[in-house]
Amino acid sequence: MPVVDVYIGLGSNLADPLRQLAGAIAALAALPETCLIAQSPFYASKPVGPQDQPDFINGATHLRTSLLPLELLDQLQNIEQHHQRERIQHWGPRTLDLDLLLFGMQTINEPRLTVPHRELANRDFVLQPLLDLAPELTLPNGDTVAELRQRCPDNQLRLLNPAPSSLATPRPED
Repeated sequence: MPVVDVYIGLGSNLADPLRQLAGAIAALAALPETCLIAQSPFYASKPVGPQDQPDFINGATHLRTSLLPLELLDQLQNIEQHHQRERIQHWGPRTLDLDLLLFGMQTINEPRLTVPHRELANRDFVLQPLLDLAPELTLPNGDTVAELRQRCPDNQLRLLNPAPSSLATPRPED
């Protein structure tokens, strides 16, 4: 399999979400046949679906992988399980959610996997981190992430600043 650029959405609203996301990024960086290229800033947003749950912390990563799409999905689900992800309520609270957003320029429609992610255009907490990672990113259908972000419904997205210290890039001394 050739190396493919992929984008993963990350989300958490339970059990110290910033720690969950930091652990997930470390696990993504350690995946076989995969290289972590970049990570976005983290954003807080209101939950989609049931509102009787904490706000979510979201971000995205850019990876290069030679894994096949379903192999990568299996790896993502293994990471979720390692973080005690429970699938109890649709759009409910979770320790960790990893979504395969884009797999190169492929369109995938399989029972276990739809790429681009079917809700991508409706989620500012996915689009904004993607825009931070790749401002010129284009989807397989020709839409740009920038265009989708302009049309996306507002979900009260808030940039978390400063970045968590465990993930912050050290600054060179002036």
